[in-house]
Amino acid sequence: VASARVEAQTWAPRLAAVGSLVAVQGIDVANEVPGLVREIKFDSGLAVKAGDVLIQIDDAVDQADLLGLLAQRDLAQIKVRRLQSLLKDRSTSQSDFDEAKAQLDGAEAAVTAKRATIAKKRVVAPFSGLLGIRKVDLGDYLPAGSPIVPLNTLDPVYVDYMLPERELTKISVGQPVVVTVAAYPGREFKGRISALDSGVDVKTRNLRVRATLPNPDGTLRPGMFAEVATLLPDRGGVLTLPRTAITFAPYGSSVFLIEEKEGQLLVQRRPVTTGGAQDGRVEIVSGLADGDRVVAAGQVKLRNGQQVKIDDSVRPAPDAPLGP
Repeated sequence: VASARVEAQTWAPRLAAVGSLVAVQGIDVANEVPGLVREIKFDSGLAVKAGDVLIQIDDAVDQADLLGLLAQRDLAQIKVRRLQSLLKDRSTSQSDFDEAKAQLDGAEAAVTAKRATIAKKRVVAPFSGLLGIRKVDLGDYLPAGSPIVPLNTLDPVYVDYMLPERELTKISVGQPVVVTVAAYPGREFKGRISALDSGVDVKTRNLRVRATLPNPDGTLRPGMFAEVATLLPDRGGVLTLPRTAITFAPYGSSVFLIEEKEGQLLVQRRPVTTGGAQDGRVEIVSGLADGDRVVAAGQVKLRNGQQVKIDDSVRPAPDAPLGP
């Protein structure tokens, strides 16, 4: 048989959970006013900066209306200046001047409103980020609020996940987390908890947690499934064994303890209480002491009091399947 000794280690306990990646800012860019798409000024999948023009909606009629409103405003200005000079000579009434001034104010307001409508027909990126695949084509008529293209900020990104309410006292803002995703097996992304929800979900009794992850190279994308480990403070003196040394059964876990008696190595089944697992090793809560030697492989055919010979030249992988 192969053997292993119980070792006292320092562990960083983890709270395991699953979650999803979420963009810090993520929207479908939409138009505020309806109209016909006259120009598309972006390519799908490109990075843009806040204020970059994405599409131009046809505004020819609005531009013509603006010219008429500007003419009305200019006429109102001329009328106000004329009445102002006449008012000094008492050649006109105050009421006529006030009426002309109100008409000028109304004309200026109409020009400002028309210019705002024209500006809204230039759809721009509200913030910097990465564009997705466009959803419109040249010549499309867009009702107000039509989705044009997804836009997401990718650095940093959020990961949202849930933890049971019993873990509430163990977590706080600023606590480190480690995230893994299927797209990059073996790679870990580190971040910190940035927010805890203000309440617990009454249906699941889980607390929603949000962590922030740096993502300078844009490898993480919103919507990805993520496995999240919330790191707890280190624990010292944790007794551990390789996973393969433990026989897990419905009636309880056990190991074969190796003891030397009268110059012979004999094994004795010993029930143990296990805790968490980490990196192929399992915490031994009770049943063994630091330095105890147990069978790590080859325990399938063992029985109490059987003599064994140690051969540690070959060891199974930490995640190898266990015998019955």
